[in-house]
Amino acid sequence: MINSVVLVGRAGQDPDMKYFESGKVKTTFSIAVNRWDSKTKAEVTDWFNVELWDKLAEVAGEYVKKGKLVVIDGKLMSSKWNDASGAQRERFFIRASHLRLLSGGKSDQGVA
Repeated sequence: MINSVVLVGRAGQDPDMKYFESGKVKTTFSIAVNRWDSKTKAEVTDWFNVELWDKLAEVAGEYVKKGKLVVIDGKLMSSKWNDASGAQRERFFIRASHLRLLSGGKSDQGVA
């Protein structure tokens, strides 16, 4: 079995960076990916949450900006928790292992 995701889309907002006492860095942002819906004969936007860690997180925090075209390569992950009312919740996100910046200035270079 293979869990591999490649997305090309635009950042939905500037990245949110978090620094942990352990020295780890996590950066999150969403990307909008357009696709054609043959039933409605219209373009549809799908939104994906992206999570990056360590050096890749630092690069994303510095160079990714809202509206920037990016390529994300990673795997689909899920996170489960109980909310304040005790109901179990789950969210899906992409844990990126590669990031490529496609638009805007001198930072248009691939990052592994």
